[in-house]
Amino acid sequence: MSKQITVRLPDELVDFMDELVATDKATSRASVVARAMERERRRELAARDLAILSEQGGYDDLDGLATAVSGTVLSDLD
Repeated sequence: MSKQITVRLPDELVDFMDELVATDKATSRASVVARAMERERRRELAARDLAILSEQGGYDDLDGLATAVSGTVLSDLD
């Protein structure tokens, strides 16, 4: 399910979206906005998780996690 909304954006952002569509890097303006919002949602979730881990601390079994995932390629963010 989806909802239609109206969003006002600066001209340069709309031009950028149009360029992505014109060069087949996106299928539509809506897909560019949806992809950006999905990235923002993941960023917010990661920030929340970091705050929880920082506040709680004491997770010795996670000490190597940052090192282990630092080389992970997130191709969906390209």
